[in-house]
Amino acid sequence: MAISPSRLKLPYLSEDFPPGTIPNVSGQLKVTWDEILWAALTIGRPPTHYVFQHGTSSVYEAIFRVSLIRMALEQHGPKAIRLRRTSAFKNLDPTEKGAVSYFLGMVFCKVFASRLLMTPWLLHLDIYKSVFSVSTLGRSRPDLFGQMTGSTAWHAFETKGRATKPSTPELTKAKRQASRLLSIGGTPCSLHVGAFTYFIADTLYFHWVDPAPEGVKPILVPGPGDGWRYYYEPVRSLWLDESSPDKGQPAEMPVHLPQFDLKIWVHRLLIPYFQSEDWEEAQRRMQESHEVLAADGFQPDGVKIECGSSWSERRANPREDGTI
Repeated sequence: MAISPSRLKLPYLSEDFPPGTIPNVSGQLKVTWDEILWAALTIGRPPTHYVFQHGTSSVYEAIFRVSLIRMALEQHGPKAIRLRRTSAFKNLDPTEKGAVSYFLGMVFCKVFASRLLMTPWLLHLDIYKSVFSVSTLGRSRPDLFGQMTGSTAWHAFETKGRATKPSTPELTKAKRQASRLLSIGGTPCSLHVGAFTYFIADTLYFHWVDPAPEGVKPILVPGPGDGWRYYYEPVRSLWLDESSPDKGQPAEMPVHLPQFDLKIWVHRLLIPYFQSEDWEEAQRRMQESHEVLAADGFQPDGVKIECGSSWSERRANPREDGTI
């Protein structure tokens, strides 16, 4: 059973965005678990554990991402509208908690960027580590950059996940980090956003800010090219594992993850690129097809997630059901 699209509401604050982008207001974004899991699976980032590279081992990266969401967040019952952190999350040691918080920061930045900025195509700057040295990129750099749907425009994002509301100096620092990324493939970044996902009384909040940039050491990188494989690899690995010829599964059928109570669909237009591994062309083709994808109920990247009813139920401890 799918969850109502208006069931969850995330409190947020947009601050200092320039005219013509989004309103600078506090509000509540209506979201679904489907969107949250989609964002978690398509953060274009080199694997969290670098031992997971390609093929079958990439399945573990995908399962790891879903497991983090399952472990860390809950809805507190089918009638609840807030996302809250679980007791399992709160009981992690500080290092583990920091890693999960960082991942949540990226996930909800993607959710808000997709919905409010029409920018679902987010990649992590670490995809360039094989091209540039770490010293060239610098330690104080943004986490993510993203392309708008049906556009050549790019935005830069520094994402933070933390236990408490960010201070003004922390917002300023995040904005400064985002401002370092000046262009992608010669196209200047339009926005340089500092984004925070945090908790108040265990309830999830989101705050992003885009004041005028200050002078910073610039980062200019080429277009992502084959780097789009990091965006699609977790979903593709699950799809490939399920639709392999020896299983007799038609390519157009959904991938079932019963242990997580969810299904993953790959649009028919995307399947040929999953088969050919032509990642740059896959992204370009989906960019051109976003209206068709939306009409078919898919995200702009050709992926659709359907979560079952268990995601709206309060869980005592996700570790007990074998999901992490």
